[in-house]
Amino acid sequence: MVMTEYKIQRLGHQGDGIAEGPVYAPLTLPGEVVSGQLQGSSLADIRIETPSSDRMKPPCRHFKTCGGCQLQHASDCFLSNWKQEIVLAALAAHGMQADFLPIVTSPARSRRRATFSARRTKKGAMAGFHIRRSDLVTEIPDCQLLHPDLMQGVDIAAAIAGATASRKHGLRVSVTLTRNGLDVIVLDGKELDGPLRIVLADLAARHDLARLTWQDETVVTRNPPVQDFSGIEVVPPPGAFLQATQAGEQALRQDVLDFVGPAERVADLFAGCGTFALPLARTCEAHAVEGDAEMTAALDTAWRDTSGLKRVTSETRDLFRHPLLVDELSNYDAVVIDPPRAGAQAQIAQLAAAAVPVIAYVSCNPVSFARDAKTLIDAGYELSQMRIVDQFRWSAHIELVAAFQFKSS
Repeated sequence: MVMTEYKIQRLGHQGDGIAEGPVYAPLTLPGEVVSGQLQGSSLADIRIETPSSDRMKPPCRHFKTCGGCQLQHASDCFLSNWKQEIVLAALAAHGMQADFLPIVTSPARSRRRATFSARRTKKGAMAGFHIRRSDLVTEIPDCQLLHPDLMQGVDIAAAIAGATASRKHGLRVSVTLTRNGLDVIVLDGKELDGPLRIVLADLAARHDLARLTWQDETVVTRNPPVQDFSGIEVVPPPGAFLQATQAGEQALRQDVLDFVGPAERVADLFAGCGTFALPLARTCEAHAVEGDAEMTAALDTAWRDTSGLKRVTSETRDLFRHPLLVDELSNYDAVVIDPPRAGAQAQIAQLAAAAVPVIAYVSCNPVSFARDAKTLIDAGYELSQMRIVDQFRWSAHIELVAAFQFKSS
């Protein structure tokens, strides 16, 4: 067995250490000297010969096997700096730079949604996360990532698999924490029929679920799966986008409200179920645009059911194919935009031409954000404020919120 030493130079965007070669070494940190067996371009059977001062004891006993977290072995300070450096590198690739407001990191045990893998076994059933770089599933009874109330979802996922799945085919069970219990969606299951509906209704009652959905059909709603958007009650449709933690959502929302400031009319693009549009309506009129009709309907219902809000109009529209045009944007004092990972190239081009005074941009991808930011800056905008909001603690995922102000000539 040949063991070769390597010095880790940096972390890649997926959180693996990278040595000269490149050689990829998971669960290592920059500056560490490690040894292991080279298998292709990856290092296996890794031994840490010289540890980094940023190396920490992982807080979760499942960390070495579970693939749910990538970076529990690194200090919080290191992770904050590393994520900021990734954003800076993405901006620098387009000739830009920026200063950051202090990072906001969601606390441990605060994730309010997760998707578990579940399957029947010889002895019953099990559920958890995939083992790192494997199709096998490991149980996670002491997970330090998920909210304690969400942990009930592990047992629920196992119970559903035990009652409905075959041993050959597992299930994906998406669970979201709501005010009235857990909202559960089962994916990859068999075709829904009458007997299965009875089994699922019994499981929902036994585990006191708020709502249970099989594939794309809601089987039972026992209590409205309410989400609280800054004191405004919203009932999202099954599978609707939701920020990963309440702390992260609150941080993003507060920055968006601060960036928009005294605007009287705001457009909220890729609005989801109203994470930003509904709280904004306490001080200004909002127009919410979202591509999913069910989410648009949930937003509209929440606005109509909440007293004290200013007017919120909503529109179902594919902003990738049909972005709001310059003449449509001209009536707004500010725009909030929270696109998927691909960014919003077509919509950003229209915003750049419209010269809207303020844009609050929420992004989950530094690369697409930097591309869009370059378009705005070339059109006369200034990137005035930016913050990393780390909802995905101990992962390589990066989320940020930024303010752009148009510099009038």
